[in-house]
Amino acid sequence: MAEEITQTAGEAALEAAENEAAESVYVASQWQLVWWRFRKHKLALISAGILIVLYIVVLFAEFFAPYDATASDKRFIYAPPQRVHFRDAEGNFSLRPFTYALTGELNMETLRVEYTYDTSVKFPVRFFVHGTPYKLWGLIETDVHLIGTDEGGTIFLLGTDKQGRDMLSRLIVGGRISLSVGLLGIAISFVLGILLGGLSGYYGGVFDVTLQRVIEFMRSVPTLPLWMGLSAALPPTWTVVQTYFA
Repeated sequence: MAEEITQTAGEAALEAAENEAAESVYVASQWQLVWWRFRKHKLALISAGILIVLYIVVLFAEFFAPYDATASDKRFIYAPPQRVHFRDAEGNFSLRPFTYALTGELNMETLRVEYTYDTSVKFPVRFFVHGTPYKLWGLIETDVHLIGTDEGGTIFLLGTDKQGRDMLSRLIVGGRISLSVGLLGIAISFVLGILLGGLSGYYGGVFDVTLQRVIEFMRSVPTLPLWMGLSAALPPTWTVVQTYFA
């Protein structure tokens, strides 16, 4: 008898919870429905987390970049990626990571610079170090970078290019443009979509038919040739900012 009462009470509680959940769905806003569905998708949550981290990095690109993205050092042309060590060549462990001194020498046979590490000279990797001065968002003057080494050391985690510029710094700063293009494109599409869609629905008739046919024609054009034609049509005297928005 006790088991039947317990089972009945459990079923009643479950039914009440289901009814409450069903009622909350009916009174929920559109944003709540979207959020409930979104948080059930684990891959979407992971992707959103990665995107948030990337946007934070590019938002403070100069701080996260170890070096100035445009600064070149002729001593380190095509330098390989440097490893960060916790254990030195003699097997001694260090809690503070470090890099070895990097030296390059021109090979007269191949005419290429060959790099070697001097394991007798170590440069500790430090956080919040003072380096190349910059203006954060063009407003705040500072010279603090997230990571760096003592004076005389280098930390090229992704190596350098043909002009001796740090590839990681250039990747972080360049990511600011790549990620902002997506946001800007969505914002422009959103505004134009609401404006043109509203006009098309309001006036209807010939205006609606003409607008829809024009949009269908534009969407039928392959995007790559369209971008190539646009890039060729832009005046070469335009600045980088003007070209970016165009």
